[in-house]
Amino acid sequence: MNSSAVIVQGIKAHLRLQDISYRRLAGLIGVSEPTVKRDLARGNFPLQRLDRICEVLGVSVEELVQPGETSALTELSEQQEQALVNDPRALVVTYLIVNDWKFDEIVSTFELDENQLVAILLKLDKLRIVDFRPPKRMRKLTARNFSWRKDGAVQEYFMRRVLPEFFKSRFDQPADEFRFVNGLLSSASMLRLRASIRRVAAEFELLYHQDARLPLDERHGCSAILALRGWEYSEFSKLKRGGGPQATPRRSRGGAAGARL
Repeated sequence: MNSSAVIVQGIKAHLRLQDISYRRLAGLIGVSEPTVKRDLARGNFPLQRLDRICEVLGVSVEELVQPGETSALTELSEQQEQALVNDPRALVVTYLIVNDWKFDEIVSTFELDENQLVAILLKLDKLRIVDFRPPKRMRKLTARNFSWRKDGAVQEYFMRRVLPEFFKSRFDQPADEFRFVNGLLSSASMLRLRASIRRVAAEFELLYHQDARLPLDERHGCSAILALRGWEYSEFSKLKRGGGPQATPRRSRGGAAGARL
């Protein structure tokens, strides 16, 4: 097998591993889907495009030709998450690296000198969350479709510490947006809204990766919470005829849509 075929095979393996479609890859690297399909079929694309694909996948060319050495994490173990929660600075650095921050960007932006950051990276390397090669080479071991464990230590930390701080705001800045809506919807309508939320989340990720090419001082911290569930506020339930949540008729399910910043 020639070198280009090996690289193409490696790209396809990482796309499957990280659950990235050709269409999504095309959007992330700024070309059309037919172009991606043609490139991966022929194996003759520009080196600049290969560099961009490697950047999106979070791998080097060497790792593409030796795919057996890479096993991207879609989630951490309970022990790994608990170790991060026990050391909030390590949790912050992990979050930054998962979101493609570079060594010098972290040092220049946060109150961490190089020695302190190196100490944290050595800990993350030992936890096998990051592959760190002194003095500054660091590579995340998480996949593009990485997520925190449901009901895990990090999610519990988020719900207890981060979420209340996020909502403690007037949401009155030019780019801010807050909506809370509630109503009676059919199951089909709720599924339609869920699909819309997933599209918005995918667009957020696409824009994030596009803007990653810009200088750090042209980008701004931004967070969004998108949520939908069958739910009814307890005070409504108390006032219903028959009383109590257990007497809530099936048709009375409401949807609570999330806030976006």
